[in-house]
Amino acid sequence: MEIPITQSREWEKLQQDLKETSFFKQAENYQYLAIKKSVPLGNYLYLPYGPVADTKEGIKLALKDLADLAKAENAIFIRVEPVNPDHVNSLPKNSKKSHDLNPKETWMLDLEGTDEEFKSRLPSRLLRYYKNREKNGITIETSKDPDDIRHLLSLQKSLAKKKNISTFSENYLKTELMQPFATLYLVKQDGNLLAAGLVFDHGETRYNLQGAQTDEGRKLHATGILTIQLINDAREKGLKKFDFWGIAPEGAPKNHPWAGFTNFKKTFGGYEVDHAGTYDIILSFTKYKSYQLLRKIRRLI
Repeated sequence: MEIPITQSREWEKLQQDLKETSFFKQAENYQYLAIKKSVPLGNYLYLPYGPVADTKEGIKLALKDLADLAKAENAIFIRVEPVNPDHVNSLPKNSKKSHDLNPKETWMLDLEGTDEEFKSRLPSRLLRYYKNREKNGITIETSKDPDDIRHLLSLQKSLAKKKNISTFSENYLKTELMQPFATLYLVKQDGNLLAAGLVFDHGETRYNLQGAQTDEGRKLHATGILTIQLINDAREKGLKKFDFWGIAPEGAPKNHPWAGFTNFKKTFGGYEVDHAGTYDIILSFTKYKSYQLLRKIRRLI
């Protein structure tokens, strides 16, 4: 079975470095990484893009195992995100659709093919900007230095303010960059930062999770130039897929926060991958209702 990075041993190591309590289980026909999250009324287990199984039997065994684990940990609920949409039908009756945490829809690009075949599928306009980057004084650097994460963070904070979306903390991003699977890319012009991106390589896939650019970078198509570099480097490493991460759902309004991102990602070709979304398996209805009420109050505040 294909294991997303968020359900891998490598992601477990990230959780340990973040001082999170996690539980990893690898069985014959299922696998999961459950992260214990604390809330005012207790705790719950969260499985980002998990559990993972190839069969209906496998997902049912995984859910049974998780129910036993949750009981031992006195969890209020289990928050799951099955990769396979069909696995929703295997969730127990005490399950409830929740707000999606990881994107339900994502955009994927196959990286296989000869150089000429592959280049012919890329947007010609962005390829032209990429080829002329040196003439325009644009350079692309890679970094594993956690201190360099400040460049990405500053761009993300500016973007979050404009789009009314949240960002990760500096400590979280630094800890991500310290993992073997992570690489930070910085796009500059004459030493001035234009764009930054954080990618993760796992299995046969490069995940393009974090990125942002300046207003000047937008004028110079810095993100487009960076994306082509990310794709080229992934192909050089022998990776087979490029995961653009989240896109707006089909039929989303033009003012959707991800509308611009989505249009940009789709210019590279590729295809949509749909996941099941986020669901809560409720173990204590009384505490769960109180948890939801407190959550609503917190959002209002």
